[in-house]
Amino acid sequence: MSDATTPPEPAKRKLPLWLETVILLAVAVVLALVIKTFFVQAFYIPSASMKPGLVENDRILVEKVSYWFGGSPSRGDAVVFEDPGGWLSGVAPEPTSPLVKALTKIGLYPSGGHLVKRVIGVEGDTIVCCDEAGRLEVNGEPLDEDGFIQPQKCDGPMPGPACDWTAGPVPEGELFVMGDNRSASADSSARLCVGRGGACDPEGAFVPVDLVVGKVFALVWPLDRAHFVGRPDIFEDVPDAE
Repeated sequence: MSDATTPPEPAKRKLPLWLETVILLAVAVVLALVIKTFFVQAFYIPSASMKPGLVENDRILVEKVSYWFGGSPSRGDAVVFEDPGGWLSGVAPEPTSPLVKALTKIGLYPSGGHLVKRVIGVEGDTIVCCDEAGRLEVNGEPLDEDGFIQPQKCDGPMPGPACDWTAGPVPEGELFVMGDNRSASADSSARLCVGRGGACDPEGAFVPVDLVVGKVFALVWPLDRAHFVGRPDIFEDVPDAE
């Protein structure tokens, strides 16, 4: 009786290194696109309009999950949104390098071409500037914003027309937004053109919710200032519009 030997299994063919690299890159690009489209996107701050918390060229992360399934921005959220029309004039241009453009498209480089502002009023709200202490009022509730805005000329009794205006009620499906650096921000109040001149468009002072990309939740660069970005507690006391 002769011993039967089992023939060796044929060796599995390995993919060439170049093909493995191409596949890994393709998977990475697809994952980056999915994350950018549905979950988190990186942006950079194009101007000084959100000082002192966010300054020019800061890198931020914006999350989109909070506004899924009918969710919408709340008062106090720092949001990134698409230009409603003519708001970006004077803002630093986006990088023009083909490599940077390609990386931006797939979410591997911070995007520009958007605005970053704080939500002051939501649907139905009325915003008044300012009370005797120079504070904004939303639905009659004064906002003590000194902890996060740049010092401004409206602090104290109203010095002139720039600190004497009313906006709202905010239309359905829209927002009233302002930069934290009130004197250098192309925001909703700038559209009112109260004592400032500029691009007057009171009817266009509001931002459609549909243009909001997401909510800022982290400053990630520079590293020595990296931190999570939240909503100031003062907005919790604002009553809903009647």
